[in-house]
Order: sequence, then C-alpha cells, then structure tokens
Amino acid sequence: MTTASPIYSFTEDAARAESIAWAKFSAAKDSSEFCASWLAILCMQVERVGGGLLLLGPDKDGGYVPAAVWPHPGLDMQYLSPAAERALTERRGIVLPSEGLGALREHHAFIGYPIEVSGTLHGVVVLDIGPGPEAALQRALRLLHWASAWLIDQFRKGALEERDARLARMGLAMDIVATAMQERHFSAAALAVANELAGRLACDRVSVGLERSGSVQVKAISHTATFDPKMDLGRRIGNAMDEVLDLDVALVFPPRDDVESAALAHTDLAREYRDVAICSVPLTDDGHATGVLTLERTAGEPFDIETIELCKTVGALLGPILKLKRDSERGVLRHAGTSLHHGLELLFGPRHPGAKLIALSLVGVILFFSVATGTYRVAAKTVIEGAVQRIAAAPFDGYIAQSFVRAGDTVHAGQVLCKLDDRELKLEQTRLSSEREQLDRKYRQALAAQERANMTILQAQIEQVDAMLSLVTDKLARATLLAPFDGVVVAGDLHQLLGTPVELGKMLFTVAPLDSYRVILQVEERDISYVKLAQQGELTLSGIPHRRMDFSVEQMTPVSTAQEGRNYFRVEARLYNASERVRPGMEGVGKVDVGERKLIWIWTHNFTDWVRLSIWKWLF
Repeated sequence: MTTASPIYSFTEDAARAESIAWAKFSAAKDSSEFCASWLAILCMQVERVGGGLLLLGPDKDGGYVPAAVWPHPGLDMQYLSPAAERALTERRGIVLPSEGLGALREHHAFIGYPIEVSGTLHGVVVLDIGPGPEAALQRALRLLHWASAWLIDQFRKGALEERDARLARMGLAMDIVATAMQERHFSAAALAVANELAGRLACDRVSVGLERSGSVQVKAISHTATFDPKMDLGRRIGNAMDEVLDLDVALVFPPRDDVESAALAHTDLAREYRDVAICSVPLTDDGHATGVLTLERTAGEPFDIETIELCKTVGALLGPILKLKRDSERGVLRHAGTSLHHGLELLFGPRHPGAKLIALSLVGVILFFSVATGTYRVAAKTVIEGAVQRIAAAPFDGYIAQSFVRAGDTVHAGQVLCKLDDRELKLEQTRLSSEREQLDRKYRQALAAQERANMTILQAQIEQVDAMLSLVTDKLARATLLAPFDGVVVAGDLHQLLGTPVELGKMLFTVAPLDSYRVILQVEERDISYVKLAQQGELTLSGIPHRRMDFSVEQMTPVSTAQEGRNYFRVEARLYNASERVRPGMEGVGKVDVGERKLIWIWTHNFTDWVRLSIWKWLF
C-alpha cells in the first residue's frame, strides 16, 4: 500500500495553492475540473487532512468511480473504500477509526458523507483525518456537510439542463406540428414541414412521402416547389422510403449500434448524392406506417441519437395530421361532387315529383318570411332585487341562542331577528364589576394611607376595568339583532343552526324593503347590441307565471360576466304595475322589445352570426 501523504498544514505555499484551487473552481470548464477544485478547497479548509476521495456514480454497472483525488490525482486511496461503502449504504455521514492499517494510520479517522439529491445517491466524499480531538472530527463533518451543497447544486443544475434539452426537443416537435396545422392543404403542409425540418436540423434535403398501394410516393422535397417523382432523385428517395415502410423501423446511414442499420437503398442514395448522413423515420398513425420522413446531410456530422429520437417523435406526431389532411381533401371533393349531382337529379330530373313539390313549398315559405315582419324581443334571465338591501351581521364571536325569522318572512322596524348567547358576557360583566369593587376598596385604603404610588397604579387598573366593563356592556346590548326597517328577509335561516358558533362580521340575515324593487336582466353578449336605454319590455316570474309586468331599461353595465360558458351583461330596469306577491330573489324571464324585423331574420340571425364569425375566424 502506498505510504500516506503528510498532514496538510496552512503555510504560504498552502495559501497560494488554495487561491489556485478557488480560481479553477470559479472558472471550471467541465465537471472533472469542478470536482477536483472543490475537493482541494474542502481539504484545505479541514485541519489535519491526509487525503480526500470523491466517488461519483452510479455507472451502467451500478458502481461508483473516482471523480477527484487529493492531494495527488494518482494517489492510491483504496484504503478509504470501506468508509465510502458504509456511507453509501447508510446514506448518512459516518466517522470510522483506522483499524488494521499499520502504524502510519494509527489514530487516524475516516469521515464519509453521501451526496444525495432528491432521494437519489450521486456519490460519496471520504476524508482521511489525522490524530486530533473529537471536536475537530465534528467540525470536519460539519464542513463536509456544508460543502456538499456545491455538488448538490451542480447535480441539480445538470438535471435542469437535461430537462431543458428535452423540453427544447419537444418544443421543436410542437413547432413542426404547428407548422403542419397552420396550412389548410396537404401539399402546402408537407412542403412547410420539410422546409422547417431542413432549417432546424441543418439538413440539405428533407423529403416527405405517403403510402399508396403498398409503396411510398414522394409528396414534398424541401426548398423544391415542383419535382417529378419519376426522376432519378425522386425514384431513389422513394426506394429508401420503401425500405422503411417494409421494415417499419427507423433507418440511418452511416449505421449505428443503437439504431437499425441502413439498408441497400439508403446506401445507394448516399453514394449517388454524396450524403454523409441519412435518417428515415416512419410517419405512423394508430401504430401503422402511413408514410416516411427522410432527412439528408451532405456535410457536417452524422445524426446523433437525440436527433434520431426527435425525428421519431416528429414522425409519430405528423403521421395522423398529414394523413387526415390528405384524406379530408380527397373526401370533401368526392362528397361534394356526389351530393351536388344527386341534388340536381332530384330537382331537375324526370322523377321524384314529391321532392320537387317540397322544394317549391320551401322556396315559397322562405319568400313569405323574407317579406313579413314581426316584433323582435330579446329574452333574458331576470332576477328581482330590492332597491336597498341591509345586512344583519354577527356583532362579535359567539353562539346562536334563538332565531325568530327565516328567509321569506315579513318583518317590521325594530323586530327581533335573532339573539346570541350572552351568558358568558353576563358572567364577564359580573366578574369585572366585582373586580372593580375590589380595586375601588384598595384605592380607598391607599388614599387613607397616603400611598401615592399605589393610588396611581390602582387608578389605572380601575380605568382599565371600566373600559372592559363598557365593552362587555356594549356587546350585551348588541346581542339582540333587530330589523332596520319594514321589509322582507331575503336570506338567512338559523333555525337549524342553534348553538353553532358564529364569527365577527358573519352575515346572518339580509333584509330588503317591500315597496321598492329593481329588475336585473342577464343579457347574452350576442344580443346586448340590440338593447338600448328606455326600451320597454315585459316580465313573467316563475312564482307568478300568469301575471305579466311591464318594465323599462334604465341602466346597462358595460362589463360582462361569465356564467355556464357564456358571457352576460347586467341590465337594470324599473318595474311597473308590480304584483303584491313579488318578493326579492324571485326569478323569471324578461323580454325587451327591440323593434320590427323580418321574420326570417328573427329566426335565423343567431345562426347567420355564428356562420359569419366562423368564416371570419378560419378564412381571414
């Protein structure tokens, strides 16, 4: 075994070495330099360090390999392995004595500390500490725990960079999909995808082909507006795509161990057009290859595994989109032609007199409703509210003792609505009164003895008790809630809540007057443009369906609210000839008279507006 290195002592050379280590640490170019400088700085901070070892992993075999050794990279640190294995096994900082290592290691101690990030072990640090007090070992373990944050931060930074790379690849795939989606026609979408992939992946040529009758037809080549698939280039690319379709796997040239090797047609294409790299991936739909995507480079590096996986992802995403675009173009033309031919045959053919009669009747009805007019009215959900609403809230934290009214009851000004439990308040009032009498007695005694200091203190205590007593008395006065005016209880029913606690400010009842109402109409945004101030209308409530009441629009709120997936505007109106059975909170349907319109417009304007909006959305 190699002899031990001398225990590190802080000298002028050591200070220079530490400065060099800090410089390398702050400007580390790779992970190995970062780990080496980190271990050097750590060992220089800990007293009596004879050696340090940093193991990182796990590798493919599950082992941990040295990432840094101090003070010399070639130093044999095999004797630190037991401490490293134990720290990894127990996943905690450990201190082991140097037993059985000879006189050179007598009274030494090995400190091991695992590097763990989010429950995953990434390595372990082991230090060889020379003889010294136990407190020095504790300090060294604390320094090791503190310094491990740098490695943890480095591992987390690497994980974030790897995640960002995956997100970037996924973002690129989504951009390609968006490029395909934004084009309406298949040919334009395929060419746009080929151009986008050629620019993003540094390819000289990208080709898109779709399967037809068991072979692949080249549909688009990047940066080529028109081409002949029967020419040499199109034929050789088609042969390479047929290989992918036959094997249903991704093929690359030059061959890689982790991806399927290139077949003969790919080799022939590369040789003929001097390609240094070719990657062909299938365009899949529901697990079946419906086309092929071929990427070629005549200069640069071969396709790496990340780029190949990206191409596979793009192929899986583009397959259904391109196939759907091709099928939709083909199906729409055929379906439209067939439907048009059938319709003309029904109307102008020698047979089907019933269809001709129905068509003539329909034309007559349309012409009639295009001329006739009627009153157009905007319907809206309507709610009756009181012109003024007053809230009866809990005046303090307490419990409900009694409740005398509920929602729907008519109340008069000063009528008791409910009472809160005041037993604790009365006991508190009695206690404070007794305490006040005691303080007053002590004050008189101090006054008789001419003890001015005690008199001042007792006077302040008496004032404090008086303030508390006044507060309790005020709460007792407000324990009974009264109706503020004549009206109806709109909300609040405490009969099932007796004995339950209430918090300060909690709403218990809402009271509205009986002689003043306002109508709230919830008008949909598609109809709000027809509603104007001073327009008249009629209202029917669910509770009074046989009675129609008139109203006029008085105010329109210019802000919409979303309810049940639709936007509504709040319109306030004044109610006339109200029924005596009207109560705040009742709901119904109100209709605002807008004016005279064509009957065909009244019945079809919603559909027409929807069609116009859809055309604007998709075509312009």
